[in-house]
Amino acid sequence: MENKSKPQVRMLPSEHYAKLDAYIDSFHIDPHDDRRKDVLIQVLHKAQDIFGYLPEELQVYIAGRFSISPAEVSGVVSFYNLFTTTPRGKVRINVCMGTACYVNGAEKVLEAFERKLGIKSGEVTEDGKFSIESLRCLGACGLAPVVTINDKVYGQVQVEKIESILEHYLTETGNEETSDGKN
Repeated sequence: MENKSKPQVRMLPSEHYAKLDAYIDSFHIDPHDDRRKDVLIQVLHKAQDIFGYLPEELQVYIAGRFSISPAEVSGVVSFYNLFTTTPRGKVRINVCMGTACYVNGAEKVLEAFERKLGIKSGEVTEDGKFSIESLRCLGACGLAPVVTINDKVYGQVQVEKIESILEHYLTETGNEETSDGKN
């Protein structure tokens, strides 16, 4: 019996693939060049930036572009905490749960974010605006407990500060969506 594989159906936007292809092509890497694995992490970061996450479909595509097995790509994605295989919100909240943060109240901070947004760690709000993740360690123990929101770091976060921190992002996100110039 002949094993014919079906052509892969892409569920992700083709214009995103075009951006990713242009980025990969900028490295001018030969499929047989061992150097291709050196840029894999850079490409995965770019892919996550473009698509918002790294679903299996995208990992298989990247593996094909690098002439490596999908398992190799999946291994890198699952090893590094900054990669995600599930969609994230436009506002990505990360709460450090490392030892220093945990003993300084990170668990209560995480619970307060979850209550305020109505989602649990690993989930995204229905409107796609917010997501919450708990991370093992952000490496900023002197600022414990630490929260990052997108690229901004918040140190010594207390439960009482959460509402004002979120208010900024609720307002900022709302303003981005206003197309008539009114707030």
